[in-house]
Amino acid sequence: MTTLIVGCGYLGRRVAHLLIGRGERVIGTTRSLAWAASLSKLGVEPLVLDVLQTDEVELPTFDRLVYCVGFDRSAGVAMRTVYVDGLAGVLARVDRDMSSFVYVSSTGVYGQDDGSWVTEDDPTAPRHESGRVCLEAEQVARGRDARIVRLAGLYGPGRIVRRAAILAGEPVAGDPEKVINLVQIDDAASATVAALDRGEAGRVYNVADDRPVSRRELYTLAASCLETAPPTFIGPAAGPTTGREDANRRVSNRRMKDELGVVLNYPDVSSGLPASIAAERG
Repeated sequence: MTTLIVGCGYLGRRVAHLLIGRGERVIGTTRSLAWAASLSKLGVEPLVLDVLQTDEVELPTFDRLVYCVGFDRSAGVAMRTVYVDGLAGVLARVDRDMSSFVYVSSTGVYGQDDGSWVTEDDPTAPRHESGRVCLEAEQVARGRDARIVRLAGLYGPGRIVRRAAILAGEPVAGDPEKVINLVQIDDAASATVAALDRGEAGRVYNVADDRPVSRRELYTLAASCLETAPPTFIGPAAGPTTGREDANRRVSNRRMKDELGVVLNYPDVSSGLPASIAAERG
């Protein structure tokens, strides 16, 4: 069994680690030669590939596909170009049926902001361009019967929400009582593999932990774990906001747990955040 992971970065390399641990062959793409060398050390067969230049590289033979390309703001390319056109370009090069295809999307495709619970069956009406791009990319993936996993905000070792601002003592803009949905990176990887193994073609799965938390609880806990002063909060920032700053919904993970059998190692940030920072410190 060979799995191709397109976008073998923060999430993809953890997915690869799980698959390799089961004795499977994994090919992982990256745009960086240095990152390719890092993947080799993990047992991944690296493939240097830019999803916007797929004609320049011969895609290998594989059985299953995980597509989890992230957005690099420093690359100077529009998000839609990377997410939608890049995905379409890769899929156009895949001329055979895949036994399983997982497309990694975002809970940002939901637009609800009243604090209510949201399931996969609820309407998708994203309020921000990033969510609209993710939803458009999902439509491209559906054309190849993708299992779509919508990830809540990722955190884990090396990725602690607002770390720099908290350490600098900068006030947090926005309503501290609005809720945010998160999932620890290792749990996200496990859920992605579960969707690859047991997901239903064309089905959507929310990937989030069990308990959405207020921004006040999240950032206060982060400050405590980072051994710095508790954060202060100010009103919303002037001008356009990001989806994370003004989102206020509770994303249900019931389908992920019931249908994919995912058991979370970190049910909420009270366990996941301290463990992630402890892992950073070795």
